[in-house]
Amino acid sequence: MPTKRTLVVMPAWNESEVIGSTVAEVIATCPDVDLLVIDDGSTDDTATRARAAGAHVLRLPYNLGVGGALRAGYKYAWREGYDQTIQVDADGQHNPADIPKVLAGLEHADISIGARFAGKGDYAARGPRRWAMSLLAVALSAAAKVKLTDVTSGFRAANRAAIEQYTRHYPAEYLGDTVDSLMTAVRSGYTVTQIPVAMRPRQGGVPSANPWKAAVYLLRSLFALLIASTRKARPREAA
Repeated sequence: MPTKRTLVVMPAWNESEVIGSTVAEVIATCPDVDLLVIDDGSTDDTATRARAAGAHVLRLPYNLGVGGALRAGYKYAWREGYDQTIQVDADGQHNPADIPKVLAGLEHADISIGARFAGKGDYAARGPRRWAMSLLAVALSAAAKVKLTDVTSGFRAANRAAIEQYTRHYPAEYLGDTVDSLMTAVRSGYTVTQIPVAMRPRQGGVPSANPWKAAVYLLRSLFALLIASTRKARPREAA
């Protein structure tokens, strides 16, 4: 049976501090996959370091945000005929050793999410940020008719059908790469599953976490959920 062609899609913006080691770890851990770094208008040498570490690099002329960068990655995957993709963060939080497990979820679903809060690892979110994550999880679980605990995870895989859908309907707005894209896919008839994973601390850079930003995250999450819920459902394309 032929091996499925797999593309790791890694959006990156000014991640020169860690991109080289992240790329090298993915390649060493999963040598049978291809790795595409989407340099989202970086002003540092992210692209140079990613290429030197062995990744293919797609450079965007200016910063589009993670949603726009991922949409470009999915268009590349569709055009180049990949059977499946998996998103991996450039900051090293996603453990490459979990890539095969998350991809395995595609055996019975169109989209597979590497989920925190699913019985593995000690990742914790508190206060308004955790309330928002819980609310979003309840809403998406109801829409998908399957229990989901971490719908804001960026560690997720897509099969060929979902890749095609993403090339047409991948939102670029705030939380569009997670909540909105998932709600749009679910309401269009695509199936979702989750795989428990343990997240690691950022390997570089400074995370944005304080009470004010957590409160803003809650409000913006509610708005993103409202927008996602009111988007027109699009029928799933025939295979």
